[in-house]
Parts: sequence; C-alpha cells; structure tokens
Amino acid sequence: MENRTEVTEFLLLGLTDDPHLRLPLFITFLLIYTLTMAGNLGMILLILMDPRLHTPMYCFLGNLSLVDFCSSSVVTPRVMTGLLTGNKVISYNACAAQMFLFVALIGVENYLLASMAYDRYAAVCKPLHYTSTMTADVCAGLVMGCYAISILNACIQIGNTFSLSFCNSNLVHHFFCDIPAVMALSCSDQQVCELVLVYVVSFHILFVILVISTSYIFIFGTILRMRSAAGHRKALSTCASHFTAVSIFYGTTMFMYLQPSSSHSMDTAKIASVFYTMVIPMLNPLVYSLRNKEVKSAFLKVKSALICGRPSKV
Repeated sequence: MENRTEVTEFLLLGLTDDPHLRLPLFITFLLIYTLTMAGNLGMILLILMDPRLHTPMYCFLGNLSLVDFCSSSVVTPRVMTGLLTGNKVISYNACAAQMFLFVALIGVENYLLASMAYDRYAAVCKPLHYTSTMTADVCAGLVMGCYAISILNACIQIGNTFSLSFCNSNLVHHFFCDIPAVMALSCSDQQVCELVLVYVVSFHILFVILVISTSYIFIFGTILRMRSAAGHRKALSTCASHFTAVSIFYGTTMFMYLQPSSSHSMDTAKIASVFYTMVIPMLNPLVYSLRNKEVKSAFLKVKSALICGRPSKV
C-alpha cells in the first residue's frame, strides 16, 4: 500500500487534442463498436441456435467472439465518452481494473488462436481420428486452459505494474490504461518491471507462435500431398483466414510490447493499439465466419424465419 502514494487518478490524454476531430472520431468508433457488437453477438447466437455448429471449431469461434466483444467493451465505450464529453479522468482502481480485464482477454484470444490452429491440424491431417481427438472434454479443457493461463498472466502483469510508485505525473499518453503507458509514469526504477513485462509477454507470444507454426507445417505438408483441387482450395481458405487474423494480432502486439522503452513512441503505439482494441474485434467475425458456408446457411435460415414470422428450424 505504501507504493500507492499521492496519485489517486490518471488522466488519459486520448488520441487527439484537436476538438475538430473529436466528433468524427466518435462517429467512427461508434460505427466500429456497433459492428463489433452485431458481428460477435450475432455469431454467438448463431452457434447456440444451430446444432450443426456445435463442433469444436465453432466452440473456439464462439469463445473468440465472446472475448472480442468483451475486450472491445472494456476500452471503446470509455474512449467514446472521453471524445464526447471531454472527461478523460480515470480513477486508480478503475485503471487497474481496465488493465487487468484487457490483459486477461487479450491473453485468452492469444491461446484461442493456438487452440484453433491445433483443431485445424487435427481436422486436416487426421480427419479419420478427428472426432476421437477433438472430443467435447478436450475442447472444454482447452478453452478452460486458455482462460486460466490468461487470468494468471493478468495477475502477474498487474501486480508487476502497480508495484511501482506513481508520485509524479498522472498524464497517461494513451487512450486507455495500457501497461507500457502507465509504467512510463512511475517515479521508481522501472528496469526490473520492464524486463518482467518483456519476458512474460515474449514467453506467451512465442509459445503460441510455436504451436501455430508447428500445426501449419504439418497442415501444409498434408495439403501438398492432396490430389483433390477442391481439397486444396478448402484447406487453403481456412489457413488464409487464420493467418490474416494471426498476422494482424501478433504484429500489433509485438510492435507494442516487445520494443525497448527508449525506442517506444506513444503516438505510434496509439495507432497500433486502435487495431487490436477496436478493429480486430470487428474484423474477426468477418475473417473467420462470414466466409464459412455453414455459418451463412444458419444465418439465412434465421433471417428467413424472422421475415416469415415463424420459428427457425435450424
């Protein structure tokens, strides 16, 4: 408790100081958040309503949609409120809570991407053993493991960050309480905490990248041995969607967290943060799901039922 001296609240400087840009940014983020809510909640509802989507792949997709909706909700509404009202003050405890939730949810997404890569490996490389490999218990265990590891990581990161003393400036050069931006305000020695941040984040990212890379090495090997052109197209389409999301997610995450503080530009980091806090949660339903024939079929059936005013028989 003695480390929590003087500073009782933080001031988020946001994305811009130009008053003329506040309304356009508010409208843009409102549109993004609305699409994020509609896309992710819609995907969750479709998966719950259609028994054909009660498979391991869609279990991971449903949890990914839930995580994307929650992570966007942790950041975006407060950003929009600040743009609309000009009030950018956040209390010490609210800042810690926002940081904890965001780190935990990003961690869940990190490990869900690895679980989805393993699921695709089992489906493409061992199709005859897929049902016995990806059982309901295995799927549930992977999902629960994603949440457990991520919550533990968030506890470590929040404890590491708020073990520092904040007794000078309370101006956070960011639009939300992100770890590097808050850590930069500390008036105590940050070297050990920065090393803990880099090493822990590096471990989680590199471990997941190793799992994803290994899975896709085997997947591509299997694809090259396929004789069916239709099989090639289907497998490559699945890989392309996953690689798109993985590249954007890990590119912005590594750019944000794995560079030394001496070369860390907060203005540049804000732009990268917009992608993984707002844009990626909006794009994931499009990248993963709307290109999927089974999801399209379920959506069309629900749409038809609503138009005709009768219950959907999915």
